[in-house]
Amino acid sequence: MPMWTCDFANCQNPAVRSIGDCVLCNRHLCSDHLQDAFHKCPKWEDADEYDPAARAAEADELTELIKKINTSALAARASHLRGGIPCSIPPLHYDRATRSSVMGGMNYHIEMRFDDGVQWIARIRRFNATSPPAPLRDYIVRSEVATLKFLEKTSVPAPKVFDYVLDHADNPVGVGYILMEKLPGKSLRWALATQEQRRNVMGQIADVLIELHRCPFSLLGSLDCPGDSHVGAFARESLTDFTQSGMQTLGPFSSWEEYQKSCLRLILDHILRQEIYSQQAVDAYLIHQFLLDLVPSILPSPVQGDPKYYLKHADDKGDHILVDEDFNVTGIIDWEWAHTAPPAHAFNSPIGFFSVAQFYSGANDLGDDEATFARILEGKGRRDLAGFVWNGRLQHIFEFCCGYDLTDWNGFLGLFRGLRDAVKVDAGVDWDKWKTGALHRYGEDTDLQLLLSKQGSFP
Repeated sequence: MPMWTCDFANCQNPAVRSIGDCVLCNRHLCSDHLQDAFHKCPKWEDADEYDPAARAAEADELTELIKKINTSALAARASHLRGGIPCSIPPLHYDRATRSSVMGGMNYHIEMRFDDGVQWIARIRRFNATSPPAPLRDYIVRSEVATLKFLEKTSVPAPKVFDYVLDHADNPVGVGYILMEKLPGKSLRWALATQEQRRNVMGQIADVLIELHRCPFSLLGSLDCPGDSHVGAFARESLTDFTQSGMQTLGPFSSWEEYQKSCLRLILDHILRQEIYSQQAVDAYLIHQFLLDLVPSILPSPVQGDPKYYLKHADDKGDHILVDEDFNVTGIIDWEWAHTAPPAHAFNSPIGFFSVAQFYSGANDLGDDEATFARILEGKGRRDLAGFVWNGRLQHIFEFCCGYDLTDWNGFLGLFRGLRDAVKVDAGVDWDKWKTGALHRYGEDTDLQLLLSKQGSFP
């Protein structure tokens, strides 16, 4: 999964488009504006440094959302679920100074307190330019609930779900919501942790992966039925198509190759329909056609006797981990977009453990923390899972290259070079030379010819 970092001198933050939002330009993981979850870029240290128009747009969005929420009805529902124990919700209002504690890129959170001291959270989807259409939004919510319900059967420290309601006209609360347990702790900030604290966290994350390995699935996709272990289509905007015939989800799949090729073909279709990469359509088409051709070369090695898939958190950059003051893991949150994956993906290093600069340079060696994580798994007697970490760099780089935000051109070039070096295809070739070769390689492709004709140029 994608990652980002911060160059303190220039604030040029490598990023991709498939996770998170930028309130400044309303696109996924904007390279210029979003920074590493574990670093704080001095350029944006003060919220007042943000573009005033973006702040106003966010304030308008959240003010309208808050107006829709009937907190009395929400508190009454929570009280009913706990046998009549009174529940209170503080008055809601938009406050930029405290936004990070109640809001992420996709969701707004309301803290709820019962008279006996128990605390819950109401998780509510935001409505903005990046929000998916209602049918997909509802499917994503159901999938997140199904995932959390499944995790309740395991020892994974995820929040318990007590209730959920989708958006509909008869909903007395006024908006859809998930009522869930409020877990203690604060989001992990990896850069501020000592080596001892990092090892403590990695040891507990290793235990989580070992636990998830106990729960195999037969298909690739997302859980889609709360209370059941059924795997359906992927619950993710980037893996959903919208045509005149309606919403078309991808999956479930029985093989990783089928899944990866379907994802890349969807990206190519979106490029041809000028829905993405409109400013670099030819470049994007050549890149993703090349990635499609590479799929057989980067298939994970089959594991003897383990043709199964395993649940994977889709945004494991680190702030999904809650820790206490001693860096003990108190919870793992934000299971939106979770899906099943092959062992080589489900058990490779969380991206939060990356050496970011090294990764974006295209290096194919593991960083120090990734190597430590592999050794911790080996120390727990799981050399099989450690092997997926030791051999996971190729899978990570390929996954990052697919759907990359090409406005972060330098970040992409480093990864793309590293990928080609790893698979020994067009290794060591600079971009201009690679593009010239790719235009020749795919010269007979009618879709490419169409894109070139729209640009008024041919190779």
